[in-house]
Amino acid sequence: MKKEALKKEIVRQRIEQIGVIPVVRAGSAEEAKAAVEAIQRGGVPIVEITMTVPGAIEIIREVTRSCDGNLLVGAGTVLDAEVARLCIDAGAQFIVAPGLDLETVREVAKCGTLMMAAGLTPTEIVAAWKAGADFVKVFPCGNVGGASYIKALRSPLPQIPLVPTGGVSLKNAADLIRAGAVALGVGGELVKADALLRGNLDIISETARKFLDIVRKARAERDGSAQ
Repeated sequence: MKKEALKKEIVRQRIEQIGVIPVVRAGSAEEAKAAVEAIQRGGVPIVEITMTVPGAIEIIREVTRSCDGNLLVGAGTVLDAEVARLCIDAGAQFIVAPGLDLETVREVAKCGTLMMAAGLTPTEIVAAWKAGADFVKVFPCGNVGGASYIKALRSPLPQIPLVPTGGVSLKNAADLIRAGAVALGVGGELVKADALLRGNLDIISETARKFLDIVRKARAERDGSAQ
């Protein structure tokens, strides 16, 4: 197995194991880096830094250089192949898109990097999977039924690993996991904008711990009931 493929497989396994992908949106590089530190203190070794953050690519470069190797750093809201390439060159270990752009999927695959393309309808989800996405981000999941929608999708598409994003909260996280989500993309419910503005980072760390605990317990319930 080539080194690139092995690295990609490890990234996939770690995302599946942790089950929580914190989506970092912030008004400045300083806030974004503070959020990353708070998430790590909360026990989640994964962050997705979106391209909407000022200087996002340089933040990815800085975070990947300074972390101890236990942190998975991804790039989110990636709209085209050129930006995907820049993010990968900066050290991003996975790429997340809000939709499906075939050129981006092909470019990320060529780089040997994990790709999470998005879809909402069954047609879009299948198209993303057939294009080569490693996970399919169901976005915006909360607007179309949340857990009940994931459960409905899983029946005909059990082979596609789904990551609901958009509207994921502490209240519905367990239901989404029990419905069959492989992981959760969590934005404002975890990386709270007001907490960042006030420098109250302990709230972010505590929320990260809560999400981890919910995912762990919901998986145990789901897997136990399936036996």
